[in-house]
Amino acid sequence: MNTVDRKPRKAVPTPEEEARNAYEDIINVFSSTSDPEEMKALFDDIFTESEKKDFITRWLLMDDIYQGKPQREIASKRGLSLCKITRGSRMLKKEDGFMRHLLSSRYDEDHTHI
Repeated sequence: MNTVDRKPRKAVPTPEEEARNAYEDIINVFSSTSDPEEMKALFDDIFTESEKKDFITRWLLMDDIYQGKPQREIASKRGLSLCKITRGSRMLKKEDGFMRHLLSSRYDEDHTHI
């Protein structure tokens, strides 16, 4: 009998594992990119103009909500549904939410706007 040395095969990741690993990789790349010009180049490479427009709109939406602008005014100005604005409002109400903390540190002396 002829024995062949075989390397153990790596398990093929499930689509969920692959997505989770890719997400972690993306986070690590973004975290390691501290130069604004490099970050801009990265965004320009991986996001379409439409995708960049969407996250810029979301950023402006969160800022508008945090500053207390009425939802209907935001909807009209940004061309957004009230549903999207309500979702953003819920995000900012989370005690430990990152955007809430970020905007609070930008606008509030006592960091307790919402």
